[in-house]
Amino acid sequence: MTRVVHVVVAGEIGGAERMLVELASREHSAEHVIALFTPSDGLRHLLRRAGLQVHDRGRVREGPLPFLWRSLGAQDVAWLVRVLHDEGAGVVHLHTFASQVLGTRAARRAGLRVVRTEHSTRVYDDPSCWPFSRWSLARTDAAVAVSEHVRAVALARAPWAADRMTVIPNGVDADHFAPRQGPAPAGFVFAVVGRLETRKGIDRAIDAIASVPGARLEIIGDGAERGALESLARRRGVAERVRFHGYVDDTRPVLSRARAVLCTSRSEGLGIALLEGMAMGLPVVGFAVGGVPEIVRDGETGLLCPPDDAGALAEKMRRATTLGSTLETMGAAARARVVEHFSVEAMCAGYARVYARLW
Repeated sequence: MTRVVHVVVAGEIGGAERMLVELASREHSAEHVIALFTPSDGLRHLLRRAGLQVHDRGRVREGPLPFLWRSLGAQDVAWLVRVLHDEGAGVVHLHTFASQVLGTRAARRAGLRVVRTEHSTRVYDDPSCWPFSRWSLARTDAAVAVSEHVRAVALARAPWAADRMTVIPNGVDADHFAPRQGPAPAGFVFAVVGRLETRKGIDRAIDAIASVPGARLEIIGDGAERGALESLARRRGVAERVRFHGYVDDTRPVLSRARAVLCTSRSEGLGIALLEGMAMGLPVVGFAVGGVPEIVRDGETGLLCPPDDAGALAEKMRRATTLGSTLETMGAAARARVVEHFSVEAMCAGYARVYARLW
């Protein structure tokens, strides 16, 4: 059986890392191994708790200079080549921007095929990322976009990659993320899951909750902006209605208290956290940004508004609190959509087809 070595260079846990755990744990057409470069013990533990085989480079540094050293220098490439040889790898799978040059160089030196997953549009939008990412993409045998939106953005920048790029949406385990049992908790709770960084727009969730009387906001995730967001909640007078949970291993206990999940992102490739909430029977309320309209049907599985329209977001949130049983119907439709179109089994089958083309 062919071995796929996934190269992960990341500082924290996000949707890409959670997707990788599902893929490497459940896709059975190949054996999956992780080559890990991270300063995060949390990410290290996540991969090992999942029972994955991990080759750990040890605690590494983040930042522009460590990125250049890792990508263009000799030591990390040589270490990764040894992992590829020792594992008898057949395919190298890259998941993060920081893995692209490093993984591509090692794969070429080892004479192996390369797969890239495009989890977001960052490398195509950011001029500081694109020269590095373009070099890797030009030498990639197959690329997977997690949504039609990501593929469209990628091909607008790199039309020459059309023949190697396909779309495989992220999938979630609908049995694991099952709807809560029993009646909804008292009060109306919105939940938002994501890294506390500008791109995820958690500040917009806090601003909006100030315009939704009586509703509470549960924030799951951590990041550099946590202090600023806590200060924002105090300034907006909603600190008692906003709870910061930080990063949690299992989001289900918090989501089970919510009536809806929020999408406040400024950019979003697809939204795996939204899929997890939908699988639990929660409708999505938020911006029709990026790939989100591909998973959320406005008025059927959630309530969407134009990107960056803060007033419209608050209005949709207020409306959600008035819908009663209609909101529960939307939540049931949201779960049905995940089960039918965004299952982890469908995701794994898609990647199995990609791997098979390269062997």
